[in-house]
Amino acid sequence: MPLRVAFIGLGVMGYPMAGHLARAGHAVTVFNRTRSKAERWVAENGGAAAETPAAAARDADIVLACVGRDSDVDAVTRGESGAFAAMKPGAVFVDHTTASAAIARELAQAANARGVGFVDAPVSGGEQGAVNGKLTIMCGGGDADYAKAAPVMQAYARHCRRMGEAGAGQLTKMVNQICIAGIVQGLSEGLSFARAAGLDPQAVVDVISKGAAQSWQMENRHATMLQGHFDHGFAVEWMRKDLAICLDESRRSGASLALAALVDQFYGEVERMGGKRWDTSSLFARTEALRAGRG
Repeated sequence: MPLRVAFIGLGVMGYPMAGHLARAGHAVTVFNRTRSKAERWVAENGGAAAETPAAAARDADIVLACVGRDSDVDAVTRGESGAFAAMKPGAVFVDHTTASAAIARELAQAANARGVGFVDAPVSGGEQGAVNGKLTIMCGGGDADYAKAAPVMQAYARHCRRMGEAGAGQLTKMVNQICIAGIVQGLSEGLSFARAAGLDPQAVVDVISKGAAQSWQMENRHATMLQGHFDHGFAVEWMRKDLAICLDESRRSGASLALAALVDQFYGEVERMGGKRWDTSSLFARTEALRAGRG
């Protein structure tokens, strides 16, 4: 059924996600810190633009957000003109930001105290997944809150699943980022090794991608890596933000993240190469620079 929906944060991910909600028939009100982007979204998709998160959230059945960091989520929920104070009882706030499990649990408690539901729902699939409406969504929160929010999220989901109580979605996203870090580093080293050995890297990928080495990163990033093109996709600075969250959580849980910590250091080297906004596949640029230096 069409619902009254608010979407807060029209960045690379949020802009197309909110568009899918409008096309699904929901009445969508958007908020973005840069007002002109919200007005452009309305011109393209209909709906309305609000001046504050609170104004967007007022009377909404489901309020969704996709912002940058823990501090941003806190600002749009509990800050001045934040959404929580304006949300009606029984409404649900869905946070698609990749943030810490700690802030998810804290905000869930604050929302529940106001009679409002909360679901932490970070996504995987990147800009391409958001545009195509094929995101994987990992959720934490109560059964009832998830049941209200899940049908709305289906507008841009390939797969959506509740992983447990508040914070479980963020913890699952941490696993996702840990795995990606290792896969991209392995792919970078493999492609660089192929070149050093005098092989045709594209021919190598054509063969090994049909076997156990296949991955999303290999399928979608090997060509641009070999071309040295990194001006697309998920930025290094955001991956480092995510890995910092993972490493902080590991210190609390006692999990060993030796590889993730090492890859984070490598991304620091990429940033010093000028790659702060490069795609995460730019680990290959670092590996190739090291190979050239040894040559």
